[in-house]
Amino acid sequence: MAQTPKDIAIIGSGLVGSLLGIYLKRYGHNITIFDRRPDIRTIQFSGRSINLAMSNRGWKALKEVGIDVPIKEIAIPLSRRAMHVNGTPMYFQDYGKDGEAIWSISRGLLNRRMINLAEDAGVTFRFNEKVWDIDLPQAKIFTGETEKSEWKAYQYDLVFGCDGAFSRIRHKMQRRSRFDYSQDFIDVGYKELTIPPNEDGSHKLDKHSFHIWPRGKFMLIAMPNIDGSFTCTLFMPFEGDVSFEKITTKEAAESFFKTYFPNVSQVIENLINDFFKNPTSAMVTMKCYPWTYWDKVALVGDSAHAIVPFYGQGMNAGFEDIYVLDKLIQQYGDDWEHIFTTYQKQRKPNADAIAELSYRNFMEMSSKTADPRFLLQKKIEKKFAAKYPDKWTPVYSRVTFSDNPYADALAIGDQQEAMMQKVMEMPNIEAIWDTPEVEQKMLELLSKS
Repeated sequence: MAQTPKDIAIIGSGLVGSLLGIYLKRYGHNITIFDRRPDIRTIQFSGRSINLAMSNRGWKALKEVGIDVPIKEIAIPLSRRAMHVNGTPMYFQDYGKDGEAIWSISRGLLNRRMINLAEDAGVTFRFNEKVWDIDLPQAKIFTGETEKSEWKAYQYDLVFGCDGAFSRIRHKMQRRSRFDYSQDFIDVGYKELTIPPNEDGSHKLDKHSFHIWPRGKFMLIAMPNIDGSFTCTLFMPFEGDVSFEKITTKEAAESFFKTYFPNVSQVIENLINDFFKNPTSAMVTMKCYPWTYWDKVALVGDSAHAIVPFYGQGMNAGFEDIYVLDKLIQQYGDDWEHIFTTYQKQRKPNADAIAELSYRNFMEMSSKTADPRFLLQKKIEKKFAAKYPDKWTPVYSRVTFSDNPYADALAIGDQQEAMMQKVMEMPNIEAIWDTPEVEQKMLELLSKS
């Protein structure tokens, strides 16, 4: 359905803001994207990155506007986890069926390319221009160098807040009556580290694996980059026996890496330098509602639903917001109030579901992936799913390799987990896991669900 061209402002030039600009430009709208930061294409990235894991939902949104191919040029497919458990040889865990993979992409590299693609589509960017305030009923934004400097006013027909977990647009919406808001910081922080490439530019670790060093209350992950390096992320409590607060000297850092991550000792000097150079960052789950103000303003991505990164779905969920919004535009044309109302009602339950799933996945990645009973449970599930694909799809596959609603993945995953707990209680399960008896038990439990 056609739309009447409008003047639209998008606040935030990150991944979601840039993609939204590309989508909206297709309808003939005049799009201006504001960002308080400099153009990321002109600066070195900040050292606060966790490499992105593009999965089905993200690719679907990119393909809709024909930019999936140029993005795949800077991505590496990862078909499995590589587990680095102390005292055990490295082993692999496949993510899904043959051909199913998540794709590792450098956040900085992707953001630069997305901005280029948005500019190619005709989107205008205004960098170094911070939005301090918004008149919600008028869709008028105010920018300036500082909060106390003289502000410029810009009038728009629509404003989209894509300015992240600490959104200035949402901040103004929070001050209205009956606006629900919550934020929850976890006591685990993260720090970006780097494993450099070999001298010939090749990768030091298997380049098609998501590498995990699970250590209970903390863990290290590594994802490959196209230049042969790995972006690593150390997740660890801020305080406690093993924590960021305890590592204050080079000697302490060296002891930490040698004790807990002995197979990265060949690059320990690089890790230690990054440890003290890069900031320790916090992680937050942020929920709010409503996401829209009449037919004037809407929140998209992290500004509406920031989540912790342990399912690799933050970007994918934001891109899916845009995909859903676009389908509603096609359905309702110029009726922006109907578009916005339907958008938030559809997306809110799914945003809450992926927030819960993301938090749970931290526990799985840091602790359970090294637990023999957990690994046995996953082995039973995988065998059953391969034989009965119409009856059993693992929750990870529902989230990562499908576009089924996150809320359905959470609900069905909870049902499956309850069934698996009963299976794992079967006598001598370690010995009989691969027998018809276990298969029959699962079919029986499914028939009762």
